[in-house]
Amino acid sequence: MSNFVFVRDTQKRPLNPIRPGLARKLLTTGKAAVFRRYPFTIILKVEVTVPQKPITLKLDPGSKTMGIALVQGENVIFGAELTHRGQAIKASRESRRSLRRGRRNRHTRYRKARFLNRTRPKGWLTPSLQHRVETTLTWVTRLIKVAPISSVVQELVRFDLQQIENPEISGVEYQQGVLCGYEIREYLLNKWERKCAYCGVVDTPLQVEHIHPKAKGGSDRISNLCLACEKCNIKKGTQNIEQFLSKKPEVVKRILSQAKRPLKDATAVNSTRWALFNRLCMTGLPVSTGSGGLTKFNRTRLNLAKTHWLDAACVGRIESLKVLINKPLLIKATGHGTRQMCRTDKFGFPSRYVPRFKFVKGFQTGDIVKAVVTSGKKVGIYVGRVAVRTSGSFNISASELVSGISHKYCSLVHRKDGYSYAA
Repeated sequence: MSNFVFVRDTQKRPLNPIRPGLARKLLTTGKAAVFRRYPFTIILKVEVTVPQKPITLKLDPGSKTMGIALVQGENVIFGAELTHRGQAIKASRESRRSLRRGRRNRHTRYRKARFLNRTRPKGWLTPSLQHRVETTLTWVTRLIKVAPISSVVQELVRFDLQQIENPEISGVEYQQGVLCGYEIREYLLNKWERKCAYCGVVDTPLQVEHIHPKAKGGSDRISNLCLACEKCNIKKGTQNIEQFLSKKPEVVKRILSQAKRPLKDATAVNSTRWALFNRLCMTGLPVSTGSGGLTKFNRTRLNLAKTHWLDAACVGRIESLKVLINKPLLIKATGHGTRQMCRTDKFGFPSRYVPRFKFVKGFQTGDIVKAVVTSGKKVGIYVGRVAVRTSGSFNISASELVSGISHKYCSLVHRKDGYSYAA
């Protein structure tokens, strides 16, 4: 079953989400109208008085993809996966920096060095990281407007890094409890890409292994741990890694280097966690938190698949979950375009003109349209993001790019809002 349908009353206040079948019936009988396509929301045409059931919004932040889930009681009624564009922002800024530096280093007028005229406020984040916070807040605000959300639960830390570095920090009760080993193992699975560090085998049970053997004084610190398959673990035994891989010096170099390297994705998440938490608190809703180890423990205990939106549903302390949907709404941040008046080549020189007016025949690039082509070589129905052309012949990105679709065949589905969607 797909996601539940959001409902707003005649005053545009959020009501309890309903099943798609009931929403279809309301639309067919004329008691409701489509208010928004993504996420699908209807607005009632008649007054209703229904007691509101509180809904918890759960977030599983990731460096590339954010998991979102709405839980009503123990029922998961909505799921979404939000893909960030942090890497695209970083690449764009690096490109701009190289172009500007190239222009300054050529035979141009002398520019005085400016190194001390920029100050960064407290809590400043790089644009690629700030984007993750702002995009998440955008969707939290949207969901608050269409559902009676009463609380927010955020996975505050992907990994309990302090617990990993000092296993005795929380005492024996933590170490010997039900979460024993979950934080460290989840960290290692991400750091070593879920494969054996020695032979590279995947899709097999992996064991936590000491790079420098514990029998020879090796510590339990995270920098001395890796993952190995049972065969490699038994074969290595208590040998030093240099002795075990004496014929593979390049593998030894890679493992020792990777063991010392911090987890880049975890660092990105940990850099934005408090900024996101503080912004969530500003919504006025009660905000609680959970760790990544607890999330995995809940997902494993409930025998749920490893997906971003189900991870979000498992954030925090829960007893049981009943998943009433089988697929999430896939959201991808695409941005709102660029303010460049002309495009440049790889050397930074103008290469082509950009139209000043963005609307063509009532459409603009980024709108989601439905094109029903009834004649010609491209007969069919296409739904996707449109790229407008001044000539009125558009390109539509559906499952694949379709070029040369006349504006006469297009009808608007969803206005451009900086995101693309897929069910």
